[in-house]
Amino acid sequence: MSMIQETVEVDVPLRTAYDQWAQFEEFPQFMDGVEQVTRIDERHSHWRTRISGVQREFDTEIVDRQPGERIAWQTVGGDVRQKGEVSFARLDDGRCEVRLAMDYDPQGMAHHAADTMDVIDRRVRGDLERFKSFVEERGTG
Repeated sequence: MSMIQETVEVDVPLRTAYDQWAQFEEFPQFMDGVEQVTRIDERHSHWRTRISGVQREFDTEIVDRQPGERIAWQTVGGDVRQKGEVSFARLDDGRCEVRLAMDYDPQGMAHHAADTMDVIDRRVRGDLERFKSFVEERGTG
């Protein structure tokens, strides 16, 4: 397994950032390579991604949720093996920090090559930057 850790400061209140992140179905709007996320129930989602031209489908399960603080997940079936958590820390009334930590097992030659060249780390960093823009544009409304 490989580990990724990235952090971004977001200029919205913590609750706004947490509530937006919890809307998994909207991930394709800011996560590169995520084509669709379908919520199955409160703890399970089905994902369809296309990364480096390779389509993958998998299911995730939320293994821990602390509203306003963190969401932890793991894959429970499909083409991808990963687990991770996103946590939120208040900086002041209008800003927070979003920290993503993820362990993943690159599958296939394209993903192993991408892992070796830190492409996946850069993709996750870009996803967090796009999340920042996405949630700041929406604001607190």
